Amino acid sequence: MGIDIDWNDALTSQLNWHWDNQLRPRLAGLTDDEYFWEPAADCWSIRRHGDSAAPVSVGGGEWAMDYAMPPHETEPVTTIAWRLAHIAVGVFGMRNASHFGGPPADYSTFEYAGSAAAALDQLDAGYAVWIKGVQSLGAAGLARPCGPAEGPFAEYPMAALVLHIHREVIHHGAEVALLRDLYLRQAG
Repeated sequence: MGIDIDWNDALTSQLNWHWDNQLRPRLAGLTDDEYFWEPAADCWSIRRHGDSAAPVSVGGGEWAMDYAMPPHETEPVTTIAWRLAHIAVGVFGMRNASHFGGPPADYSTFEYAGSAAAALDQLDAGYAVWIKGVQSLGAAGLARPCGPAEGPFAEYPMAALVLHIHREVIHHGAEVALLRDLYLRQAG
């Protein structure tokens, strides 16, 4: 006798719970000082075009993301700004564009946020499109292949992509929470 599980509800509930009870509350009151704080030497961050010492600086607006192509074997420590941009662009934005009708998004043309408030707006917008898109998949949508937008993972089911994206949000969200904790305690 099998148990009937609504996998779509289980997957969306996983991220919704984390978003509503952990990540988003931990981002309340994020200041620009925290957003740009560099906890170690040679951090990657979001900077005005021309202000970066990183091998590559990408972005379509006034602000750019520090980067390297190919990526370093051991990447530098990244700021809250960098991590929120990664979630907004590489985690939500690109997948929203590929799968849920979101606007085009890629690291080289994205208009990165120059403030914590603007970054949180970008994050919230990406999350809203993502979670609505995942909710719309249903069982058949979760079972269908991801398609060519996911490169070598094109034949994987959408459920695998959903799990991956949720892991990324939870993982990088925890990093941001830790950076906030360290920032608040840096001066004792």
